[in-house]
Amino acid sequence: MKEFRADLHIHTLLSPCASLEMSPVAIVEAALAKGIEILAITDHNHTAHGMLIRKLAAEKGIYVLPGAEISSSEEIHCLAYFDRESDTDDIQEFIDANITKTANNPGIMGFQPVIDRNEMVVKEIEHSLYGSVRKGIEEICSVVHATGGLFVPAHIDRPYNSLYSQIGFIPEGLSPDAYEISFRTDPEILMDEHPELRKHTLLKSSDAHYPDNIGRGGIRLRMKEISFDEIRMAFARTDGREAIII
Repeated sequence: MKEFRADLHIHTLLSPCASLEMSPVAIVEAALAKGIEILAITDHNHTAHGMLIRKLAAEKGIYVLPGAEISSSEEIHCLAYFDRESDTDDIQEFIDANITKTANNPGIMGFQPVIDRNEMVVKEIEHSLYGSVRKGIEEICSVVHATGGLFVPAHIDRPYNSLYSQIGFIPEGLSPDAYEISFRTDPEILMDEHPELRKHTLLKSSDAHYPDNIGRGGIRLRMKEISFDEIRMAFARTDGREAIII
């Protein structure tokens, strides 16, 4: 087994809350400088930059999981990771069909540009990506799994937009692949407060909105090699594979 450093919650400039400095090229350069070998691109309710960053990062030896941070009807933020471009297309169709669309006001909420590898703006998403989809967390989990993805409730310790802040417990029918905690949180203290988490894999990520944020929280994935299937097995703690918070 080998260990690979990962940061699995990164926003690009497409997310209205992220800095316009978070271009695909800047993200790859920051990850390379910090020795990160695996990234996940998780813009709010959109997958547009995931495959582009995967291609750019592969040129530098970094593996990328394209995905999204989906907001449920309970306003719980949920991370979804995928392997194939067709899967990200399918989940984007699901999001677009179910998101509550209100016009984005860049002056208040921030710009939402989609750019290419040369950092030229291709288009701007006109509806606010802060909206929620009209589906609950359990249904979103089922859709992500049916689409071939991995499902992780985001920053579950946070006092807003988290599993515990919004509903206060883990639903009996929820079957995520792991749970994410914020980069400042001590997992042992959290598990003392919520002992039900001890049987699950916990991830720590940066939730980066600025280039300097990348790598401020992370994990090491103990696996045979870097691949989507190996990451899935690490989340499931299969045959010695695991996610180790650093």
